Amino acid sequence: MINNTDVVRLLDSKRNGAVIVPTMNAGNVRMGLPSVSTHDELDFPLSGCMGKASSVGLGLALAHPERKVMVLDGDGSLLMNLGSLVTMSNKAPENLIHFVFDNGIYAVTGGQPVPGAGRADWEKLAEGAGYAATFSFDNLEDLTTSIDQVLSAKGPVFVHLVVAPEVDNTPVQFREPARRSVHTAIKELPEAIGKG
Repeated sequence: MINNTDVVRLLDSKRNGAVIVPTMNAGNVRMGLPSVSTHDELDFPLSGCMGKASSVGLGLALAHPERKVMVLDGDGSLLMNLGSLVTMSNKAPENLIHFVFDNGIYAVTGGQPVPGAGRADWEKLAEGAGYAATFSFDNLEDLTTSIDQVLSAKGPVFVHLVVAPEVDNTPVQFREPARRSVHTAIKELPEAIGKG
């Protein structure tokens, strides 16, 4: 299994101007992208929008085909919007990479098990939906060795990541707020994209 923070740190280091759309654990202030982002002006965080990162990322990828878009999704989140797999394959954005952080639980809401955890084959689901390329990693060394190949593949690309479960049991009202919200991103992202 891979540590959540190690994954987002690696992706941030390789982003090269990419817009990153994180949700759930990938967007967690303590262990997700906000804890390591070096270009948060290009982050489009979707806290509280469970299941919608893939759809928002698709829209951004279609609107800006000149720029790479990385969606950092959760297994539970994607399960709530499985139809987006077929939609993305149908629209076929070559600049979109869809990472799914598979920890088998709903970590942000208390650690409840995700239906089908350990049984659903995410890579086969993406292949069946028609993604141009699919990858799966369960250790950081293989991910690090292959990340350039993943990022250079013609999209849409699907990357299944087996990550260690980390449950955030702090009540929502007491959690550290993110320095960047979806509202901030909506206002600032167009200008940040325009500069690149």
